Amino acid sequence: MNRQIVLDTETTGLEWQKGNRVVEIGCVELIERRPTGRTFHRYLNPEREFEQGAEEVTGLSLARLINEPRFAEVAEEFLAFIDGAELIIHNAAFDLGFLNFELEQLGGLGRIEDRCTIEDTLAMARKRYPGQRNSLDALCKRLDVDNSQRQLHGALLDAQILMDVYLAMTSGQHEIGFGNVDAPQAADAAVLEVVVGDAASRPRVRVATDEAEAHAARLAGLEKKSGRCLWLALEADAA
Repeated sequence: MNRQIVLDTETTGLEWQKGNRVVEIGCVELIERRPTGRTFHRYLNPEREFEQGAEEVTGLSLARLINEPRFAEVAEEFLAFIDGAELIIHNAAFDLGFLNFELEQLGGLGRIEDRCTIEDTLAMARKRYPGQRNSLDALCKRLDVDNSQRQLHGALLDAQILMDVYLAMTSGQHEIGFGNVDAPQAADAAVLEVVVGDAASRPRVRVATDEAEAHAARLAGLEKKSGRCLWLALEADAA
C-alpha cells in the first residue's frame, strides 16, 4: 500500500534557530495517490509572540492561540498519523527543521526522517521548471490548480492545495496504471489467448470523430502536466 501524507505547517517566524515555534499543522492522507478523506489538523499554542509579519501572513496571533494545545500534547497523535508514510512537503527543509526542533524539546521521540520518507515538491519543481518561479502560488497558476481560497496561509488549506499541485506534477503515466504497484501481479494473473484467423473476418473498430478528438485532447493534457506523454512520443518516432 502506497501511503502518502501531504503536510504543511505555520510558524511564529522564519527560523526555528531563533526559538520560533509551530502554530499550525495540516496533513492530508493519500492512498495509492487518492485522497482518503482523513486529515490531521491542529492549531497550537506557541507560548511566545509572533515575529513581525508572521501574524499578517497567517492571520493568527498568540492571543488567538492561547487556549489551543501545546505541541507536546498532540505530538504522539501527530506522529502516529504520519508514521511510515511518504511525506509530501513544499520546501521540506523548512517544515522538517521546525518539527524536529519541536520533537527535540520533548526528548526521545527522534526525527521525522526516522519515521518517514520525504518528497520535496519544491526540489521537484525546480528540476522540472528550471529558472522559473516555483512557489506554491506560481505552481497553482502553471498547473491550473484552484487556489482562490488562499487569502491567508493556513496549514490544512495549503496541504490540500499542495496535494492538487503534487498530483498534477506527477500525473500522466501514474493515472493510467503505470504507477500502480499491483499492475505486475494483475498482468501475471491475466491469460490472453491469441487466435490468428482470416484477416477479412477480423472485426474492425471504427473510432468516432468526437472520440478521436477527446483522445487527442487527453494526450495533450497529459503531456502538458507531466512534460512528456509516451503515446505522443511513440507516434512521433513512428512518423
